Amino acid sequence: MLNKFKKTQEQWGGSNEVIDHWLDTRQSLIIEYCKLAALKPCSSKQALSSLPTPAELQNFCQHVVDYISEGHFKIYDMVMGKWSATGFEATDEINSTYSQIVATTEPLLDFTDKYAAIDEDDDLEAFDSDLSLIGETIEARFEVEDHLIQLIADSLAVPPGA
Repeated sequence: MLNKFKKTQEQWGGSNEVIDHWLDTRQSLIIEYCKLAALKPCSSKQALSSLPTPAELQNFCQHVVDYISEGHFKIYDMVMGKWSATGFEATDEINSTYSQIVATTEPLLDFTDKYAAIDEDDDLEAFDSDLSLIGETIEARFEVEDHLIQLIADSLAVPPGA
């Protein structure tokens, strides 16, 4: 995840303030995910100290929600506004790619619903597998978003009708 992010940042960082902001938000999410993933896996015989605290979980969940919100309500809207101003319309490929991103939203929000309000006494038996699955979902989302960034950049580089 970190290596792919570095490659994306090298490719797109500095090209546009919207993309830079998006990548900064992504980096924050990756950092918070890595903090949780770095905790030792838990088992019934291990001490509870290997589990994340409710504050750590809430912080990560907030980063997930912030990241999703940035994409859906700020970045995509800004791109659509730019397209409208230039007369460009989204292609089937762009719409399909965006739909793939949207498909990752529900599992991410389900995770935040499950873990954002956890307290010290709650059972986190499924946490390791849930965190692993959410990591895979985040990575898949990033990959599709990177493809969307490429499609957006290509579309904005060529004026409509050219």
